[in-house]
Amino acid sequence: MADPVALITGSARRIGAKIVRTLHANGMRVIIHYRNSAQEAHALADSLNSSRPDSAAIIQADLDKPDQVRQLAHDALACFGRMDLLVNNASSFYPTPIDQADDADWDKLIHSNLRAPFILSQQLTPALRQQHGCIINIVDVYAEKPLQTHTLYCMAKAGLAMMTKSLARELGPEIRVNGVSPGPILWPEAGQMNQQAIQDATALKRSGEPDDIANTVYWLATAAPFITGQILAVDGGRSLALQGS
Repeated sequence: MADPVALITGSARRIGAKIVRTLHANGMRVIIHYRNSAQEAHALADSLNSSRPDSAAIIQADLDKPDQVRQLAHDALACFGRMDLLVNNASSFYPTPIDQADDADWDKLIHSNLRAPFILSQQLTPALRQQHGCIINIVDVYAEKPLQTHTLYCMAKAGLAMMTKSLARELGPEIRVNGVSPGPILWPEAGQMNQQAIQDATALKRSGEPDDIANTVYWLATAAPFITGQILAVDGGRSLALQGS
């Protein structure tokens, strides 16, 4: 595959930006999607293009709005004329206690975590088929064991996990579909309670690094041709504790 192309949603900052840098460093052309982080997206693309001209593009879209998601897919294909890898990384995350959750929370959490990945997969399937490409969804260990007061988020990620498995059956053999479930890698910017307890619950007794997710995404995309329909927990063994609770 010469200069394969990857679209990574929510990739101007944090883990998404690390995925972009890792894929780019290994020869891919990258499309950086962002919603509000325009400055970070431009800076990241400028940095990548300075090292390899015309190898990075940026697209703005609000994943809560289906029409913008479809336009994102169209614009992404127009960037380089092909698509080899879709990484559904963008995600909204915040608590929704049952007595406080409203329709707006449904829109924010279900659209970004589940509906947008489905629409992008749907829209980009023809292009991915042409390249025998793949889709990688960033799921969450809480898709299997819920995080208290985060019901809508956990529902959305559980749906994304099932979408991963279902699309793997439907889109094979031309397209592989896998997932990565991060454990404690980067704490939410709004903070999270019990950080030390969460780290202590991992088998490795520590947090991971964004590189752990980015390297796993790259490996699944390029070095795992017989793996599809799988969701790999990159969590330091955190899911072992969740299973035993």
